[in-house]
Amino acid sequence: MMRVAIQSLTSGIIDAKRLATKLGVAGYEIGFHRFPDGELRVTVGPAAPVTIVYAPLDNPNDKLVGILIACEALRRNGAERLVLVAPYMCYMRQDTAFHANEGISQRAIGRLLAGTFDRVITVDAHLHRTRDIRSVFPGIEAENVSAVPAIADALRATGIAPGTIVVGPDEESRCWVGDLASRLGRAYAVGQKVRRSDRSVAISFTDLSIFAGRPVLIVDDIVSSGGTLIACASALVSAGASAIDVIITHALFSPDALPSFASVGIRSVRSTHSVPHPTNAIMLDDVLMDALHREIMAAG
Repeated sequence: MMRVAIQSLTSGIIDAKRLATKLGVAGYEIGFHRFPDGELRVTVGPAAPVTIVYAPLDNPNDKLVGILIACEALRRNGAERLVLVAPYMCYMRQDTAFHANEGISQRAIGRLLAGTFDRVITVDAHLHRTRDIRSVFPGIEAENVSAVPAIADALRATGIAPGTIVVGPDEESRCWVGDLASRLGRAYAVGQKVRRSDRSVAISFTDLSIFAGRPVLIVDDIVSSGGTLIACASALVSAGASAIDVIITHALFSPDALPSFASVGIRSVRSTHSVPHPTNAIMLDDVLMDALHREIMAAG
């Protein structure tokens, strides 16, 4: 009996099976059947003592219910250790009650998953006031790995124009934008963002003169509506940037938004494989394999 296996939601099956092949373990697809009233029937592959559940958690509600049911079957069929690999982790942005009577989704979903899994691995979780991912998933192991090494490797492989400035749209991006710029040997700048609503933001920069005649690489963790990206690109075009390319960890926006991005001067958009999207160009295999290495070694 194989000691480790990967079970994947359908939306992540291509990436999960490639990861399984690289790790030398079996890979299976978790099947959903929807009843007329919306309930799900869930089927899984053969359980292994260490079972890794691969689940990109964009459009999360059905997926959360599905993986909870899947884990019931896996535990009952012999899984002793369940590891969730969620390259994108949902419900992280609501980490406090911003208004009276609001629920704190990060806390609720974190506790739900902590009660189901022994370990959670995610990539560039959208954490603001939460300093340590382990506090989101109480009582279990949890890691928030960075996509920056994978992004840097991809940029080195494809090439990056001399003089490129790496740009983050807001102060929250400073740490990992600075990390990427350092790995690439490039300068970086961070904007100041004022959010007017979910879909309306304004971006400004302290010194616009640095962008004149230079290519810019905007790097962001999540793009959901594209408002921040459009505002940032518009400011950079006004400052005289010669070209604007974009890299995103989690591309949650509709592909229909791509023409709008092009209309404000964005030349290219690339995203990691954290969620399936037409802009996917940067695989996360190496960073996930590093995180899973000890699971493979411990299982023998």
